[in-house]
Amino acid sequence: MIPFLDLKAINQQHRQALIDSATRVIDSGWYVLGQEVKAFEQEFASYCGAQHCVGMANGLDALVLTLRAWKELGKLKEGDEVIVPANTYIASVLAITENRLKPVLVEPDAQSYNLCPQKVRQAITPKTKAIVAVHLYGQLAPMKAIMELADEHALLVLEDSAQAHGATIDGKRAGNWGHASGFSFYPGKNLGALGDAGAMITNDPELAQTVRALGNYGSHKKYENLFQGLNSRLDEMQAALLRVKLQHLNAETLVRKQIAMAYAQGITNPLVSLPIGRNATLLDLENHVFHLFVVRVRQRAAFQAQLKAAGIDTLIHYPIPPHQQQAYNSYNQLSLPLTELIHQEVVSLPIGPAMSMKDVTAVIRSVNAFAA
Repeated sequence: MIPFLDLKAINQQHRQALIDSATRVIDSGWYVLGQEVKAFEQEFASYCGAQHCVGMANGLDALVLTLRAWKELGKLKEGDEVIVPANTYIASVLAITENRLKPVLVEPDAQSYNLCPQKVRQAITPKTKAIVAVHLYGQLAPMKAIMELADEHALLVLEDSAQAHGATIDGKRAGNWGHASGFSFYPGKNLGALGDAGAMITNDPELAQTVRALGNYGSHKKYENLFQGLNSRLDEMQAALLRVKLQHLNAETLVRKQIAMAYAQGITNPLVSLPIGRNATLLDLENHVFHLFVVRVRQRAAFQAQLKAAGIDTLIHYPIPPHQQQAYNSYNQLSLPLTELIHQEVVSLPIGPAMSMKDVTAVIRSVNAFAA
């Protein structure tokens, strides 16, 4: 069986370094908000090109607490509108509604599945105060155009970089385009912990200080509470493990890109729509780190069944869009045809830094063998 993502094999490559890091934490006697968290925050901020990084429990909290911090700082208030792509994972929307802000769902670009600047412009109203720019599947949204719109209308921009660690446009990395960014280090991410973990980055020191306090019971100083906060702190153990894996992120991203190019060059089945062109080069792909390689197939169930029969695991990211979820039943009547079509047709093929080219070839062969 060719797994969708072999986490065991990925971590096996770094086994001894991970064990050494875990041992260092155990032997330190300090397990919460210690030197490992501080070191990782500095290293990850430097990697992204940002001035500040605040570690926290998970990627959703990174988004929630950043929006909450802007409310505490008087930059947002309840009821403000926040533009977000309609085809994102539900976490991007949950962060908005958790802060009693109003999500405005916009249709994506048909090719990249990311925000379409023209549709963002059309969605802006006097109540619009922020944009959540989701870098879906590992590809950066068109951040130059989005930031121009934001500057024109005095909007805050929060990047959802949960799937795009290290992606760049003109050398500027994901998370360092907007006013802040949330990252997830869930085990399956390109930079994955061995449990839940997340972080936000920003170049705004006041925002970083506020987010840090909010995630530590609202406290900026022990037993003194500025805000009604919560407990969302990056664990020392996960920080130590992430420090190991951060060292290998660029090399693992290169493997992902090479697999993506092999898929693009090798898959010729006209029933399968590819996310990139057949002649894509590494230079062309600087803005994509291929957290996922997502194709579209009209006969998706039959396609997945045939690949499964050939011993190939696939997944769907994501089967149900946020506006059709029971959790957002007040949005169920929205008509978002492109978003709905995407969710009906997308299939994610296996991709990961531990995948062999033999397995890549087997996937290509099976995809090309699919017939309606």
